[in-house]
This record gives sequence, C-alpha cells and structure tokens, in this order.
Amino acid sequence: MSKESVKVYDAENMVVGRLGAKAAKAAILGEHVVVVNAEKAIITGDRRTLIEAWKERFNIRTSYKPSRGPFHERRPDKMVRKMFRGMLPWPTPRGKNAYKRIKVYIGVPEQFAESKKIILEGARYRSLKRKFITVAELSHELGWRNPEVVK
Repeated sequence: MSKESVKVYDAENMVVGRLGAKAAKAAILGEHVVVVNAEKAIITGDRRTLIEAWKERFNIRTSYKPSRGPFHERRPDKMVRKMFRGMLPWPTPRGKNAYKRIKVYIGVPEQFAESKKIILEGARYRSLKRKFITVAELSHELGWRNPEVVK
C-alpha cells in the first residue's frame, strides 16, 4: 500500500454513518482508506437508548451452544469497521475487496502521523450539546476495558 493512494480520514467528532458513507464509496472506487481516531467518532441519539439497543444485540446467543455465536466486536476500531461493512455491497466480490481496502485504527499510528488527514465538514457533529455518545464510551459500556482511551 503506497502512501500516495491512501486516503486518511480523521474520525474525531465525526458522525460514524456520514463518515462511513464517504469511506465506503472511496473503497468501492478502488482507493485505500485509513480511518484514524476511531474511538472519538460519534453516534447520535440518546445515550441510554443507544446502550440498551447495543446490549440487546449482544444477547442474541443461543442458549444451547453459545460458542457458536453470533459474536460482536467490543473494540472501537473493529466496531467502526463493522459499521462500514454495512455500507458496502458485502456478499459480492466487489464489496469484499472494498472491505479489505478499509483500515481503522485507535489513535494515530506513527506511519500516518505526518500524512494529511481528510476532515469532512459535512460529517462533523456541530452541536455537541445535543444527545450523542462516542464509540469509546459505547464500547466501554459493552465490556471493552482500556483505561487509556476512556476518560
């Protein structure tokens, strides 16, 4: 993956769905997409309602053999990448190849520290007084334990 063909998106204070739509479209068009600061991305809605809805998704396991799944991610970078997968034509080979071109990171890795980050103004969450939850807070509520990221 050469540095010229990589689009680096900064997810800080961005709505995950809006950012994911742009990242998925770029991946479908053949570009490599890197999303940094995934734990600082925002999911809009009431905090309590969102946590209850995600916990409900986690309790789908069968009672007779829970080791068979379904399994859900708790790490913020894997959660965001899985959200982006929902915006791709997944069962097709084109969607699977696009999904392989998307990389999501917690924080900013040193290989992308000097690169120019794309900040989508249309995806930025403007009113921080409204109801929202960050991906790091949600993943912490779902069982992910990383004290460096969660405040």
